[in-house]
Amino acid sequence: MTTFEADQREQERENARLLKDDTGFAAGKIAFFQYLCVGVLLFLLFNFWDLQINNPDFYNERAERNRIRSVPTSAARGKIYDRDGRVIVDDHSSFKVRLLRENLEWAHLKPIADGLNLDYEELVAKVNRFSGAKYVPMPLKSDLTPGEVAFVVAHKGPNMLPELELIHGQQRLYPRGKLLAHVIGYVGEVTEKELNEPEFARFSQGDVVGKTGIEREYNDTLMGVDGQKQWIVDNLNYLRKELKEEKPAIPGKALQLTLDLDLQSVAELSLEDRTGAVVALDPRTGEVLAMVSRPAFDLNAFAGRIRTAVWDEIRNDPRGPMNNRCIQPFAPGSTFKPIAAMAGLESGVIDANTRFRCSGAVTFYGNTFHCLSMHGDIELHRAIVQSCDVYFYNLANRLGIDRLYEYADMAGFGRKTGIDLPDEKPGLMPNAKWKIRTFRQKWMGGETINAGIGQGAVAVTPLQLASAIGGLAMGGVWYKPHLVKGVDVGAPRVAQWNPDNIDQVVRGMYGVVNEGGTASAAALPGVDLCGKTGTAQVVSNETKEKYKQYADDFKDNGWFVGFAPHKNPEIVVAALIPGGGHGSYAAPIVRDIVKAYFDKKARQAGQHQAAEYKARIQAMLAFTLLGQGAAR
Repeated sequence: MTTFEADQREQERENARLLKDDTGFAAGKIAFFQYLCVGVLLFLLFNFWDLQINNPDFYNERAERNRIRSVPTSAARGKIYDRDGRVIVDDHSSFKVRLLRENLEWAHLKPIADGLNLDYEELVAKVNRFSGAKYVPMPLKSDLTPGEVAFVVAHKGPNMLPELELIHGQQRLYPRGKLLAHVIGYVGEVTEKELNEPEFARFSQGDVVGKTGIEREYNDTLMGVDGQKQWIVDNLNYLRKELKEEKPAIPGKALQLTLDLDLQSVAELSLEDRTGAVVALDPRTGEVLAMVSRPAFDLNAFAGRIRTAVWDEIRNDPRGPMNNRCIQPFAPGSTFKPIAAMAGLESGVIDANTRFRCSGAVTFYGNTFHCLSMHGDIELHRAIVQSCDVYFYNLANRLGIDRLYEYADMAGFGRKTGIDLPDEKPGLMPNAKWKIRTFRQKWMGGETINAGIGQGAVAVTPLQLASAIGGLAMGGVWYKPHLVKGVDVGAPRVAQWNPDNIDQVVRGMYGVVNEGGTASAAALPGVDLCGKTGTAQVVSNETKEKYKQYADDFKDNGWFVGFAPHKNPEIVVAALIPGGGHGSYAAPIVRDIVKAYFDKKARQAGQHQAAEYKARIQAMLAFTLLGQGAAR
């Protein structure tokens, strides 16, 4: 065999080997592809089994979600009534609009802002701040005007404003405007800052909650539970057809307040346009009958989204219309003297016949303390009637600050009353420990002298003062002030004070009104009103003299606290007029409210008697007719 033939055969063997390898590789690829097809088929068969037979309900529901959307239905908040069942706060039907951010086109925000009367920059910032998931609708505006509703309806549809969703709901209505503004409070959307507070942690952005007053204190009671309705939506997410009510809305529970709208109206009118505060209580129960703080604000301005101009006007008012002065502290002045008198009598430092000489001023610890008049030798009764400062300077000096603190604390000064309102302030009743703890300084004797007439660091709220004097008049029994009927206020606080000592102080307060005292203008024929005036300095006499040009800003605060009747009182009222000058200016306010209370009581008694008389006449006629029928 030649060399050529040998090479040719070797080449043929090599080609046969290569052909065999290629055939095997191709066969392997075909087998792999066949196995892959079988695997995919088995996977599809398994999922088809799971979809159609094993879990059909689950996948049907997910499919339905692509064409059915749940839309919330707002629950109405509970109504609020006065003690006689008259409506104070209600709800009304309204529309609100939400922004569907899934469909958001940023270019649409400008026409949306224009159509809904929103500030464009604020709207953009709000959209950027909204922390919810993209599919969560963002509340845009509530309580739409008819024009705004028409704008939303007119722009529903393709190639228009698919981001807007109109929701029918309930809006808070305050039919009495400014009346009871600080007590009732208002509602609003929970803010991002509030969501970080424990009180609001369970809410979400856009939820409407109570912001102040009763609306906030009883938010959980007043809030209902929103419902859900199912709607068919098209491929553009537009609502096309309502299917069913998936979950009905549950309205909030109603509240009945202890307040009497008749007394409240008298109190509001008595203050007129003056800055001030008035609180009326039933000392037998702690029920608040009236509570007024002026200036006030219109609650309806806050019911929806408050306009910037309105908010700026309220916020920039130097009189502070948002402040509830009824639960903010002020120096009580001479209205504190009944408590100081009780401290002196109960501790044995004085008795009813103890006398001090008033020559218009007295010196203690190197300082001269003045009185408004020269009373000569004066005992406790006349000291209360004429409000002699020198008498109570001497009394405070004998008592000392810690003993004075002890009895003021019993009466509730320096602590919150616990009324069912947010943001109540505790006021202040100082003592030696307080000054060391607060200022790292020793208590000075001259400070005790000032404290004896309700000046210096002493600060009480009008509510505290009404509660303290009402409890004193009740024999040393203090019921917790409250605004909602039926709430559990617990057992009253009781001080084991000598009834004779209490009677001495009460008779002095009777003389203030009925024996030519400092509040003779408050006397009421047929009603033995008792009370005490207070004139509290806001700055020292030295400061007044130094800054005479600011005299109007340094006018004394005028107080009057009164109760009636003399025995077993039914009503106690405290009135404060900051800058009023003298307590006698506050006394007529208390007089008018007390008169309104007893006038209403007399009318109700007369109506009751008339109804009883009518019922007796009807019974007699029925009996007569029955007898005549039997005779026939």
